[in-house]
Amino acid sequence: MPGTLLLDSEGLSRLYLNDRQVVAFLQAAAAEGVRVGTTAMTVIEADHARAHPARIRWALSRIDVHDVTREIGSQAAALLREHRLHGHKYAIDAAFAVIARSAPGPVTVLTSDPEDLTLLCGPRVLVVGL
Repeated sequence: MPGTLLLDSEGLSRLYLNDRQVVAFLQAAAAEGVRVGTTAMTVIEADHARAHPARIRWALSRIDVHDVTREIGSQAAALLREHRLHGHKYAIDAAFAVIARSAPGPVTVLTSDPEDLTLLCGPRVLVVGL
């Protein structure tokens, strides 16, 4: 079973900037048939002026971008309540975690925030710090 590799904001931002470490992860994923993705909210969070818009479009054309639906929002809110976290600070991470928890496994997440995502994603998801 190939699995899923998900990029949080830092992972996606580094992909936009052609970071060697992230590109190597994506090349390894492609070689193994692992699906690579992120969330629509992460696309918004990762956008910045240092990356050319054409590079962003190119990067996004090569990965899955998961919608954040009403159901995902409800599950994310429940996850935040469970961990006594506030949506103002953790909303994007919570929605990302819900998508990671439901992705075909094994699931790996690339992030600059391993503590929060490890807590929110749970033991089924391998969280790798960048």
